Amino acid sequence: MMTGLAWALAEDWDKLRETETLWGGVSAVMADMTDMDSLCRAFDGCTGVFHTSSSLDPGGISGYSKHMAEIEARAAERVIEACVRTESVRKCVFTSSLLACTWRQSDPRHRRVVDESCWSDEQLCRDKKLWYALGKTMAEKAAWEAAARGRRDLKLATVCPALVTGSGFHRRNITASIAYLKGAREMFAEGLLVTVDVEKLAGAHVSIYEAMSSHACGRYICYDRVIERGEEAEELERRLGIPSRILLSGETAAAPCSPSSELSNQKLFRLMNSGRKCTFDVYSDLT
Repeated sequence: MMTGLAWALAEDWDKLRETETLWGGVSAVMADMTDMDSLCRAFDGCTGVFHTSSSLDPGGISGYSKHMAEIEARAAERVIEACVRTESVRKCVFTSSLLACTWRQSDPRHRRVVDESCWSDEQLCRDKKLWYALGKTMAEKAAWEAAARGRRDLKLATVCPALVTGSGFHRRNITASIAYLKGAREMFAEGLLVTVDVEKLAGAHVSIYEAMSSHACGRYICYDRVIERGEEAEELERRLGIPSRILLSGETAAAPCSPSSELSNQKLFRLMNSGRKCTFDVYSDLT
């Protein structure tokens, strides 16, 4: 049996405790992400771990800094190492980000396909100060490297979701949305500005976790909507309450002209719609 685990700041503890009465078989546990023993105690008795944590700095302008990127990478490594050390844990589903796949130098002469084999260029992220993309890239790589160092019977899969939206969700997570949308105008122009509803993302996590017992493995890109027109970009900004992230103030809403990139989520689509066995992708090729 897998016990539900949740981490949060102390002020959220009462809200988490409510889940114990709302959902049977769920225990709310407070763990220190910097303390290996604390993580191992939290994981003890669980067969699976869903790591959905993200380090944010509410005091920062964008909510995410270069320092936060380094913290998140270290935390990801500790979580996987704790999974390896905890005998009961057999599977881990790790939430990364689509931004860990998309930020690479593009060649205007060729239309590129972005899929699970793609990794963002860390130096490019540093040059553009895309700290959220850098942090997610570093954290996911650290997770795979820690799993490779550990015992062979821990199964790891990573989910790379688009900008997460949903009824009320984006308003409660505005800091993360602002951090994600740094560089949004470039993403929009390249055809890589996409979103995913939080309920569909949760469903994808569950589907991947369940399929890990047989064939699911590697990385999975997750999105359900491509922002293709200026009107859609304006609507997204309105719903998020953060104008001028995608379109400049007063800019005419126009569709991207011949996007240079094409995004693929076929691997996740196949998993959720068929029993097709996994074809091992190059998630271990971290270069």
